Amino acid sequence: MLIQFQEYLTFENIYFWSNIGVMPFWLLLILLPNSKVTHLIINSIILPLILSATYIYVVYQSYILDESLLSIFNLYKGLDSAISIFSTESFLLIFWLHFLAMNLFLASWIMKDSAKYNVTRIIIIISFILIYLVGPVGLVFYWFFRLFYAKKISLHD
Repeated sequence: MLIQFQEYLTFENIYFWSNIGVMPFWLLLILLPNSKVTHLIINSIILPLILSATYIYVVYQSYILDESLLSIFNLYKGLDSAISIFSTESFLLIFWLHFLAMNLFLASWIMKDSAKYNVTRIIIIISFILIYLVGPVGLVFYWFFRLFYAKKISLHD
């Protein structure tokens, strides 16, 4: 049974299920951002643990496939190197899992921060949708409106 499960865990299936798996978290953030249930689930260790375990499994599988893990540092040599690295399924999946984890972390930070400054729900929802679609643009959108609610400009809290 364990071997059948491992055979099912192809990079394509991991990609599919990781995208489906984060949807309930995003729906909670968008539909019920101020709910105690949302705060409990989003601030728990469950999702980071699942994404981290998946990340480690993909790294392990790329090692088994004799893909050089050190070649990932070639990413900084230029766009041609980045294109070369992302043409490898395992490295692309590693970066995708990283992207999913970071976006959800960013959304959970906005959820906490917006509660501190009483940011209106529509600003939060639009920020979450933008983070889901275009990451940093959602953060900039939130920060812009946050200035009006916090009534101060601070580089750290």
